[in-house]
Amino acid sequence: MEGSKEKGEQEPSVGTDISKPIERFLIRMPVRHNPRLQRIIERVNADDEIYTLWQVANTNAVKRLGMSDHGPVHVQIVANIALKLLRLLMERGIQPTSVADYGLTNEDAEVIVTLGALFHDVGMSIHRADHEVYSLFVAQPKLRDLLEDLYEIPARTILVSEILHAVISHRADGHPVSLEAGIVRVADALDMEEGRSRIPFQAGKINIHSVSAAAIKKISIVEGEAKPIRIVVEMNNSAGIFQLDELLKDKLGGSGLKAYIEIDASIQGEAEKKLIDTFQI
Repeated sequence: MEGSKEKGEQEPSVGTDISKPIERFLIRMPVRHNPRLQRIIERVNADDEIYTLWQVANTNAVKRLGMSDHGPVHVQIVANIALKLLRLLMERGIQPTSVADYGLTNEDAEVIVTLGALFHDVGMSIHRADHEVYSLFVAQPKLRDLLEDLYEIPARTILVSEILHAVISHRADGHPVSLEAGIVRVADALDMEEGRSRIPFQAGKINIHSVSAAAIKKISIVEGEAKPIRIVVEMNNSAGIFQLDELLKDKLGGSGLKAYIEIDASIQGEAEKKLIDTFQI
């Protein structure tokens, strides 16, 4: 999966004293050809407040609510997926909305989807309910800081608005009106490999969400044939169909990207993996 942590890099833990300096989990993305985005990622990785917001969001999600990871690991995965989706679409000549409407560049569109992905869940640092709305006012001042001196005020104002649109549009009833926002919405839903369910599932939280997430073995995003993007889903158990039919289908349907993406799912191996022994109500 795009954006997974590199060998030897420490994954942030939940429940540690985050008020003390710890080894930073760095955001890594293929951004060398985009100097502005590279500079922005450097600023993100040097910002203690952003990193702490991700940790607080993850404490609320994992430790307090028993949910899957919503911290720096999650946002790195989503950001890498979003960037890959955007680049595959642009390679097929599909123009980002910010380019069509404002005359920005493809590189600027990459900034929008990357920061939209990195900040889409920061509102979880306040509360799970309506976290998409809270993410807006938590993210806005940080976005302006990150874009400072890289863009003039008019362009910077447009980028912040487009990024915040991507953030709010990832909610369940979100209705993105830009390609970039639709990409962030779908990228968030594609972070569903079995590692994402390890915390609630291994902690014994047995429900259709945790079991179906544990059934998703691998997600691959490649260039499509009939459509620009092909998403290949490998499952170890048919329970994974819930993730696709109830979660990904909804996110994709409301994204505006349905015409560009084809999805192939299959169960790997001769026999399905046994996920649970018994289930009692």
